[in-house]
Amino acid sequence: MYSLPPAMKSDTHPKFFPECKVFFRGDVVMTVGATVPEMHVEVWSGSHPFYTGQKSFVDTAGRVERFQRKFAGGYFGKGKDAGGPAKK
Repeated sequence: MYSLPPAMKSDTHPKFFPECKVFFRGDVVMTVGATVPEMHVEVWSGSHPFYTGQKSFVDTAGRVERFQRKFAGGYFGKGKDAGGPAKK
């Protein structure tokens, strides 16, 4: 008789952390299973206005600056037709 090879390859999946701590503004807000030992979030269901019904301040200035850094350097002008009117 012969033995069958294993059904799955070994060492293909990332390490799983069943006790991943989720931090919001320096406090642990929940524990979840994930592939990282800890997560730092800007918004979570306990602070989001949709779930809480309250208005809260969200750092939109930081988000805009991050967007501008990410797409700086003429990112949108790289195409050959960029910037001009549509041609017929």
